Amino acid sequence: MQGVGFRPFVWRLAQDLGLNGWVNNTTDGVHILFNADDAGATAFEKKLLEQAPGLSVITSHSLQKVEKQDFSDFQIIHSASDATPDLLLTPDFGLCADCRTELHDPANRRFGYPFITCTNCGPRFSIATGLPYDRERTTMQPFTQCPDCQVEYDNPANRRYFSQTNSCPTCGIQLKLINSTGNRQADPLDTALDWLRSGKILAAKGIGGYLLLCDATNVQALETLRNRKHRPDKPFALLYADSDQLEGDALLQPDEKTAAKPASANRVTTLRETPASGLCATLVAPGLTQIGVMLPYAPLIELLARGAGRPLVATSGNISGSPIIFEDEKAQKELLGIADGVLAHNRAIAIPQDDSVLRFSPAHRRQAIILRRSRGYAPTFLFAKKTPQYQYPNIPISQSKLALGATMKSAFAWQHRGNLYLSQYLGELGSFDTQQAFEYCLDHFQGLLREKPAQLIVDKHPDYFSTQLGKRLGHEWGIPVLEVQHHEAHFAAVLAENGYFKTGKKLEKQVLGVIWDGTGYGNDGQVWGGEFFRFDGTDIARAAHFEPFDFLLGDKMPREPRISALSLARLAGILSAQLTAQFSPQEWDLYQKMLSRSGLLHTTSVGRLFDGVVALLGLLSVSTYEGQAAMLLEQAAMRFFQKNGLHSATAYTLETPHPTLAPTGALVQHVVDDWNSNADTERGLPVFTER
Repeated sequence: MQGVGFRPFVWRLAQDLGLNGWVNNTTDGVHILFNADDAGATAFEKKLLEQAPGLSVITSHSLQKVEKQDFSDFQIIHSASDATPDLLLTPDFGLCADCRTELHDPANRRFGYPFITCTNCGPRFSIATGLPYDRERTTMQPFTQCPDCQVEYDNPANRRYFSQTNSCPTCGIQLKLINSTGNRQADPLDTALDWLRSGKILAAKGIGGYLLLCDATNVQALETLRNRKHRPDKPFALLYADSDQLEGDALLQPDEKTAAKPASANRVTTLRETPASGLCATLVAPGLTQIGVMLPYAPLIELLARGAGRPLVATSGNISGSPIIFEDEKAQKELLGIADGVLAHNRAIAIPQDDSVLRFSPAHRRQAIILRRSRGYAPTFLFAKKTPQYQYPNIPISQSKLALGATMKSAFAWQHRGNLYLSQYLGELGSFDTQQAFEYCLDHFQGLLREKPAQLIVDKHPDYFSTQLGKRLGHEWGIPVLEVQHHEAHFAAVLAENGYFKTGKKLEKQVLGVIWDGTGYGNDGQVWGGEFFRFDGTDIARAAHFEPFDFLLGDKMPREPRISALSLARLAGILSAQLTAQFSPQEWDLYQKMLSRSGLLHTTSVGRLFDGVVALLGLLSVSTYEGQAAMLLEQAAMRFFQKNGLHSATAYTLETPHPTLAPTGALVQHVVDDWNSNADTERGLPVFTER
């Protein structure tokens, strides 16, 4: 209920019902004390629950009689902040309909103001410096409200009552535009729009960090951005002014239209064959038929999108491989090497956040899948109402526990006083800058929660930065550190989400967990990634796995699908002309010698299996970004499915010498046989000729 207008809602409801008392926002939630008889109290409670603000989430509530006190009116009391917080952290909210209307209304005093907000929209988590959420504990603290804004802020009947982000052009946040030589420009917004329309690249400060923007219909602008960012193939996210403009370029399904809440996420959707906007699709998403799109989530982004009049690339403002930049000084120092100018403002960002990414599963189910959980979702994690609250066996839910995650797509989870916080997406922890950002975010959370955890949980991989950090913190804080196998953690997450840890007792029927992944450190010291587990209610056991194949060259293997293909070809006992052509004679000889050595690590990874099949089919030899091979394989499979459906797929009977292993070698053998025999369309393989 932090920063969603809950206290003024309570005040207005109390006025309507003629109740006297007070409402207060404290470090453990909202407290309301009022005079009423039993019937009046019950009616008040019922209306509170039924009519609560749309952005609020009530996770628990109670009503009880206390010692009698008499009140002469109903008041909103200032928040208390001395106790240890026991609160949900509110995510950032997208621009609401009322503020959007005012933003474009020439008669409104906030017309064209790039930082218009109210209690129904605007930044929350990204500007919070302490709890509970009040202006003095946000980065809005330096801005003193003008008389007009103060009147709104003090009036419980106004939608900007206690809106901690309240400001206007007279008293509020100021834009500035810096060019490539470091000089400040006049008319920053209009000049920035002129630059975008003329093909220049702009770094603009969003809610959670900087975005790199350019005209997505301009070939030269796109090529320049790719060259400067050293990003040859990875798709760019796109910013559209509204759904009408987006539908000219994308084939939107009904659920994608209803999910178009600007604050929530980028959405992955299918590109039209001929985009109406003139979008340069081959430069925006090379080799792909899907694009990641967003609608304006903040007033500044709204003004840029509408003013440009065409779709814009809107990708994270960073050096490739590093976290999103959110400090102004660093943006001017590092992003001016990529952008032609920096559009900044003087409201600080307390904690950076990338955009979230959402897609829908295909076919009839159309399940919403969050690919990247960040701005608009982080950091509070709430289970679905149908899901029972879970509890790990023999561990009190009140005990604070911190899990530091793995290394790819990193995030951490903190269970604190019965609440669960899942940090925003923090990037790949192989770079020093991302490691620094990870620790910064962790320190920020600790400052908000004002406690250290009682237990740390880390991945079993000894070389992960997050694992090493957890062990160091465990030593410094004097708390236990629990190591968890990577794929068992994946399985446990799904079990927890569905309430299977609630009782901690043996189940009548065991649960099968199928975990297909890239790589993870296995309990046997090998590289796992194609696992089948059993859960009996208390313990997880490995039941089966894919047939192992040789794991070569560490991190080089996932970056080069041809290496996975080489290892799989050796397992299957095949020699593919398609494969040998992907290596020089010197490389081929070197890798054959490596494969002949004894003592190689083995992997069951389905991620590497997918990579290898991609190379065997000639779709990709060397990746330029993480996940590229899998995306191309998925796209080829989807083309077949859309053309033929699943009923026409070939069914094979695969024999294996061990009944508990998925026969990796036999699968690969059939793929190569079909490729070599140029199978007919009913068998689906000709889709792979579209390379």
